[in-house]
Amino acid sequence: MEGPRSDEILVRMVASGICHTDISMIDTPDRTPLPIVLGHEGAGIVEEVGEAVIDLEPGDPVVLSYGYCGACSHCVQGSPYHCDNMHRLNFGGSRLDGTSPISQKGEAVHGMFFTQSSFATHAVAPARSAVKAPRDISLDLAAPLGCGVQTGAGTVLNIFQAPVGSSIAVFGSGSVGLSAIMAAKVAGCREIIAVDIFENRLELARELGATHGINPQRENPVDRIRDITGGGVDFAFDNTGNAKVIQDAFASLKMRGHCGLAAGFGVELKLNAFEILLGKKITGVIEGESIPRLFIPQMIELYRQGRFPFDRLITAYDFEDINGAIRASKKGDVVKPVLMF
Repeated sequence: MEGPRSDEILVRMVASGICHTDISMIDTPDRTPLPIVLGHEGAGIVEEVGEAVIDLEPGDPVVLSYGYCGACSHCVQGSPYHCDNMHRLNFGGSRLDGTSPISQKGEAVHGMFFTQSSFATHAVAPARSAVKAPRDISLDLAAPLGCGVQTGAGTVLNIFQAPVGSSIAVFGSGSVGLSAIMAAKVAGCREIIAVDIFENRLELARELGATHGINPQRENPVDRIRDITGGGVDFAFDNTGNAKVIQDAFASLKMRGHCGLAAGFGVELKLNAFEILLGKKITGVIEGESIPRLFIPQMIELYRQGRFPFDRLITAYDFEDINGAIRASKKGDVVKPVLMF
């Protein structure tokens, strides 16, 4: 592995979460160039900094998050999650100039997945993608904050800005969905409805703040949501990427309700345009529209206050058992596997 360039850092990995996006890259390998080192919820210790890096130094604990260029119109206007180079930087397998810091036996290997490729003992990443972590927070705990947890929580707090007393239905109770449920409780939502086919996930959702749980294999989720809320929810959040589930999420809204989608590559939807004319809206979710250097410290503070117990989602695995961790995640046995180096 080559050393960091002027605006980059070299990080020794301590932990890395496994995200559904990593698993989907394995299951649909045509979505990114191969061979590639995946991993994008990394946390570790800075070992080296480039000459232009002024806000980090060797020895700093950091959480790595998504990549953005910092120079396009969206970035300079404060929306790095809508960076013009978002897809290229996070899924392209290289820096913008086409290079990768990773090689094997003299042959280049695609890296920089989400500008980090954290399924490795070391990662080279842009300094702007790193968030300095407080030293009293374990890095195996902080690692998932860089993507999955901030996507779920950010959808509720940043995109929906759910007001006190509002209602929300969350379709899918993995790490993203459960983070949204915890955030909905923080926001003071009145009805917080979890929808999932796994009973163990629904039970955990109730423990974390859901007021109701619906198993769509046992009852119609749209009818049940309308019954609970008296007509529909203010907000619906799908993180399954399944077309039928997305349509249920949209149908569960009251008029002028807001639906967020955090998954769905290649999915085609059929929606009733008349419902959109009457005020329902649907929004694609990228990283919960979170600015990591602002939002990750906020989530940590909520955790310290006992209001955002995301540690309940985590199961630790030795890095050597990465395949076992992925299998457990796909089966629904664990919510957020975190690899330990």
